[in-house]
Amino acid sequence: MTAASPMPLTAKPTGSRSETIAFIAMAALLLIAPSFLYPVFLMKALCFALFACAFNLLIGYVGLLSFGHALYFGWASYLSAYSAKVWGFSPEFAILTGAFTAALLGLVAGSLAIRRQGIYFAMITLALAQMMFFFAVQAPFTGGEDGIQSVPRGWLFGFIDLREPMNMYFTVLVIFLIGFLIIYRIIHSPFGEVLKAIRENEQRAISLGYKTDRYKLMAFVLSATFAGVAGATKALVFQLASLTDVDWPMSGEVVLMTLVGGLGTVFGPVAGAFFIVTLENYLTQIGSWVFVVQGGIFVACVLLFRRGVIGELANWLRIKL
Repeated sequence: MTAASPMPLTAKPTGSRSETIAFIAMAALLLIAPSFLYPVFLMKALCFALFACAFNLLIGYVGLLSFGHALYFGWASYLSAYSAKVWGFSPEFAILTGAFTAALLGLVAGSLAIRRQGIYFAMITLALAQMMFFFAVQAPFTGGEDGIQSVPRGWLFGFIDLREPMNMYFTVLVIFLIGFLIIYRIIHSPFGEVLKAIRENEQRAISLGYKTDRYKLMAFVLSATFAGVAGATKALVFQLASLTDVDWPMSGEVVLMTLVGGLGTVFGPVAGAFFIVTLENYLTQIGSWVFVVQGGIFVACVLLFRRGVIGELANWLRIKL
């Protein structure tokens, strides 16, 4: 077997019964959730859930820890908001503009970062993200510390009025479910099996003839793109794009969501995102102490739930989630 003809890796069956049941239950719960919970809160949680799933694609299935994913989330938010407010783009094109921006940034950053591994990879992603953060502070079109405000939600496909909260909610839900299913399909495809092989033993994957740098770059761009979709959608939900979305704490927050839910699990990032967003929502009255609480949860999760909440639950039930 030569390097030009890599040994094929066969994908496992697309999903299991437990995963199918879990997805149906999740979708059904999210459909009825607005009857009990504030739609804006749910939309925020869904945006971060997609963001966490995108991040998990990179760290959970390739083994690459990025400390700069706020770069793609935040800049997609800026370009989506700017294109909707200034250029007059419709919501779907504004979100696509944000996704394209994130993909382009992911291609540039990934091309530089994948040349290194481990902590060096993480530090390069953090450095690039902070460079773009300071650019966002100075750039005139971002609005500086005020951000881009009063972003119009507009009409989706020309006939769905997103100013109506429930229309906006179900639009965000559809975007999340589509993104989740695409990521799920990537994970369970032959491409996903190669990514897992790289995570487990990159040198062996190279010996089988795979050009691992290409696979890592593709995974990086895909992860950045889905993070961009999440950021662009969030900008329309809150009608705001701000420095908060592109600053380094946002990168740390998505790491926390993924680890709490379950690294390398399908549903873990979703559960982690909902848990952290709920925690922040109900602890706003304690101010900056919320970060102390988050730190305590992170330590407890690392010590007591090494696989994350969903990972430990799946292991206890002996099922795949």
